[in-house]
Amino acid sequence: MRSDYCGLIDARYLNHEVTLYGWVHRRRDHGGVIFVDLRDREGLVQVVCDPDNGAAFEVGEKIRNEFVLKVTGRVRHRPAGTVNPNLVSGEIEVLVQSIEILNASLTPPFLMDDENLSEAVRLEHRYLDLRRPQMQANLRLRYKVAMAVRMFLDGHGFIDVETPMLTKSTPEGARDYLVPSRVNTGHFFALPQSPQLFKQLLMVAGLDRYYQITKCFRDEDLRADRQPEFTQIDIETSFLNEAQIMAMMEEMICGVFKSVMNIDLPNPFPRLTHDQAMSRYGSDKPDLRVPLVLTELTDVMKEVEFKVFREAAQKTRGRVAALRVPGGGELSRKEIDDYTAFVGIYGAKGLAYIKVNALEKGVEGLQSPILKFLPGAVVADILARTGAKDGDLIFFGADKAHVVNEALGALRAKVGHDLGLAEPGWRPLWVVDFPMFERDEDENRWKALHHPFTSPADGHEELLETDPEKALSKAYDMVLNGSEIGGGSVRIHRQEVQSKVFRALNIGADEAREKFGFLLEALQYGAPPHGGIAFGLDRVVAMMAGADSIRDVIAFPKTQRAQCLLTHAPSAVDEKQLRELHIKLRHI
Repeated sequence: MRSDYCGLIDARYLNHEVTLYGWVHRRRDHGGVIFVDLRDREGLVQVVCDPDNGAAFEVGEKIRNEFVLKVTGRVRHRPAGTVNPNLVSGEIEVLVQSIEILNASLTPPFLMDDENLSEAVRLEHRYLDLRRPQMQANLRLRYKVAMAVRMFLDGHGFIDVETPMLTKSTPEGARDYLVPSRVNTGHFFALPQSPQLFKQLLMVAGLDRYYQITKCFRDEDLRADRQPEFTQIDIETSFLNEAQIMAMMEEMICGVFKSVMNIDLPNPFPRLTHDQAMSRYGSDKPDLRVPLVLTELTDVMKEVEFKVFREAAQKTRGRVAALRVPGGGELSRKEIDDYTAFVGIYGAKGLAYIKVNALEKGVEGLQSPILKFLPGAVVADILARTGAKDGDLIFFGADKAHVVNEALGALRAKVGHDLGLAEPGWRPLWVVDFPMFERDEDENRWKALHHPFTSPADGHEELLETDPEKALSKAYDMVLNGSEIGGGSVRIHRQEVQSKVFRALNIGADEAREKFGFLLEALQYGAPPHGGIAFGLDRVVAMMAGADSIRDVIAFPKTQRAQCLLTHAPSAVDEKQLRELHIKLRHI
């Protein structure tokens, strides 16, 4: 039997006999004395094989990295000058009495403390990658966060209820993962993008307070903060309004950060309306650590000679905005060109700028290829509105509002971090008063900004039919350091209001019955007012861990091509399986 974990053996165990199990992290032979760093999930302890113990020394000569050992020995002080203050066990070592190789190991493809590994190698040998101390710490952090959430919700009367993994395909924004049914020929299940419909049905069923830490699935293009399968902290409650739900969830997140990381988040979280967030920051998930803001210039650009600015200002839903970068005048032409290429990712066709060299010289103290196209009064207005100072750089965006917002919003965050302008710490906020709908330019129709079950703001029900663009919703997003970590809303609980939303989305009665009939029917049987929120567990833990990708806090993630390099999934299946599912592959 193991007496304790390797990484927990400290001076309290002096002169005690211990039995330890673990992996060989490193073996060193120092002039006839063999030192082994033995590792388990709690950390390292130094084990010493002395040649005076012939049997133990003989075994010690055979062991190599990642061998699994059982060690029995006596704890003693390390010799003077060899104490390691970075380890819990750094003051002591274990003098081996007996040592047993429980299993040998091939030479591993990498060392467990190598920090310069390719991700492909790590994912291919994930069972080894997960032995590394950082990955062990990440998974333990994830566990602590999940437990803190569960304890909070349990203490507030929430019940953990599982919902189906095989469900009906419904339009929720991303593509569904489809699962063919063998017994229902030609029909398919879908893996849930979220438990949205089922948690609403649980409220109709009178469960009152539900939660679930559950897997969700979306067949979409991947990046660092997306996976085809991800974990959601899903929460729903009845008889609370949006302010009450937000207050409870804020308390929960503050409690998680305090209990897991001993960090006090601001109390209360600041709030921005969606309109304020887009106007000031170009984003509905602004990073408040970056002190830069956008300046509105649309109104002064409608008659200027510069065609790019004039046409954008005169365009329906067009925008011209500026971003002042303090000290940005030091940027080189190459750096400006690199930023121009960066905003091109977001649809911007270019990136105009003005360098402010010396305000006291007027236009002569400015540097820009666009100055000759702008009247002096407009230039003076730009400088005044942006609060420009000597040494600053002013970037401009001009296009459809959504292009300007995405481009300058992303540029604001990138420049702020690149130039060291971002403040340290944690800056949460709530974004509220979202529009009910956004325009789908490709199909020339409205689509739900969150999802079609979001309740309109009080007094905005009639706008659903008369002026959908002006209708606001009871939706709210929790944002932290530029990432949306949670989003939710008060739901529609009356069938007639849900029908109005479907009509605004151009979802006809037949289509609504086909896709959401069970929900529409349930709303007619005394559905209570209800609302909820869902947090991305992977994203929250990745931020807490300081990880660049959520893959570093998921035990067995997929690559950006939605592949598992460990198991080689997805993979082909044999013809017999396809026949049973009544599927025939068409080779293109």
